[in-house]
Amino acid sequence: EVQLVESGGNLVQPGGSLRLSCLATGFAFELYDMSWSRQAPGKGLEWVSSVSGHGTTTRYAEPVKGRFTISRDNAGNMLYLQLNSLKTEDTAMYYCAVGSDGDGIRGQGTQVTVSA
Repeated sequence: EVQLVESGGNLVQPGGSLRLSCLATGFAFELYDMSWSRQAPGKGLEWVSSVSGHGTTTRYAEPVKGRFTISRDNAGNMLYLQLNSLKTEDTAMYYCAVGSDGDGIRGQGTQVTVSA
């Protein structure tokens, strides 16, 4: 059974940083592209970033480019998202997902709230 468990979300001030983690089990993690997506209150699911199976290719949505960094540890079945220079508009539930589009099998999410 595929399971994705996100963690690391928190309340942070604008300009702050967080590191989100996702533990993936139940499938051959290293064979799949992985992604992060987010959903803000009252809005639809938004793709944020993706990484190839070997971790060599990454992509980012324009609103987070230069501020967020996706990475993975295939030995530990972990996916990460480093969030820097956070803005209030980054407030959302963040999900990790199987595949590159952000709308595949997802975990339960971790809440990031950016507020002064």
